[in-house]
Amino acid sequence: MKRYMNTAIAFFWAMGLLLTGLAADKPLLLKNGNIITVSGGTIEGGDVLVQAGKIVQVGKDLSAPGAETIDLKGQWVMPGIIDSHAHIAVEGDVNEMGDLITSEVDVRDVINPEDMMIYYALTGGVTTIHTMHGSANPIAGRGVVLKLRWGKSADELIFQGAPLTSKWALGENPKQSNLGGAGKARYPKSRMGVEAAIRKEFEQAKDYVRHWQEYEKKLKASRAGKGKVPAPLPPRRDYRLEGVADILSGKLWVRCHAYQSEEMLSIMRLCKEYGVKLACFEHALEGYRITNELVANGVGISTFVDFWAYKWEAYNTMPHGAALAARRGVLVALNSDDPERMRRLFNDAAKTVRFGGLSEAEAIKTLTINPAKILGVDKKVGTIEPGKDADLAVFSRHPLDPYTVCQMTIVDGTVYFDRAKYLEERKKAEEEKKKEAEAKASKDKKTGAEV
Repeated sequence: MKRYMNTAIAFFWAMGLLLTGLAADKPLLLKNGNIITVSGGTIEGGDVLVQAGKIVQVGKDLSAPGAETIDLKGQWVMPGIIDSHAHIAVEGDVNEMGDLITSEVDVRDVINPEDMMIYYALTGGVTTIHTMHGSANPIAGRGVVLKLRWGKSADELIFQGAPLTSKWALGENPKQSNLGGAGKARYPKSRMGVEAAIRKEFEQAKDYVRHWQEYEKKLKASRAGKGKVPAPLPPRRDYRLEGVADILSGKLWVRCHAYQSEEMLSIMRLCKEYGVKLACFEHALEGYRITNELVANGVGISTFVDFWAYKWEAYNTMPHGAALAARRGVLVALNSDDPERMRRLFNDAAKTVRFGGLSEAEAIKTLTINPAKILGVDKKVGTIEPGKDADLAVFSRHPLDPYTVCQMTIVDGTVYFDRAKYLEERKKAEEEKKKEAEAKASKDKKTGAEV
């Protein structure tokens, strides 16, 4: 099995290097497609001109001498899909369960650029993801936004300029994950204890910051006195409290795992009290119950369409909850939380039209500009317009059509997935393998006859 996986990784890695042969610095012209711009409607029979990784022009009858030209022949082009809640491209466990609060750990330290799920995501038109810590802790580790540049290094996957995030979790997950040795449970054992743990950490972080501010003030005075005032000793450095301090200062945007409306209301009050940037509730299956409060606090939700009832706190929802919240003005993004669902997110978006009554344009936004806003990268991605990163997904039919298939995925103007080329290369590889097997069989037969 291990040998098979290594072979598969090598094959797909080679495919990535082959497809990136369409260099990002060479102009790329997509012709004769139906362009879903998101920012300005759909252009039928339109073109997109890309250069140096950016969208240069969008319109009809565009020309670019010397450009690599791809005739789309009526296929559909949309902005690259953005998955705002993922756990792929991470080496090892996504949960640090060794303690209650783990704000010092960072997903960036364990990015795995060879994770096959990166390539699989590209086959579904996904170009950007937010990969994060799990939901075992009230305040967990830091997350990071990635561009799916298959074949690149871990550092090259990082979406430069995207705000860093802090993963929080409420409810059953942090309650039931905190089991110590010999099955002994640790604090907290209740939902109110989870929030209390966050508040306690905030107060400790405030004291920590104050001590450092006092130290800096005394140090400045000592330097100004040219030795007349003794230099102070610095406080003991605490990386955990520094992580919480970054939350309080706004350096980290909070992404909070939550299901029940009461908990979401309570944590919004807590964040408002401390001036914390709460960007989004993760899953938020009861978000449809508190749409007014979510809008008033500027908090989005990153949610599922029809995935619920897998535990008791996930029962009180409905198949059109995401659509209802969107119609009430909540910033709604559809997420995967799963590598299989990730490459089929466009099917989930279609369900918001069929069962939730959203327009096609509104449904497409749940995969593009809405998650881009939640991630703080909407100035770079999420729409097809000049100046934006050339992150594009090409589909055989409209992306919400149940029979559509992703044909090509482009990141920063580079083709990282081309279904036609992939199938062609796979066919060649299978033919070569067959020839090698036939040659070996012939050799074995000859050797047997000589013996």
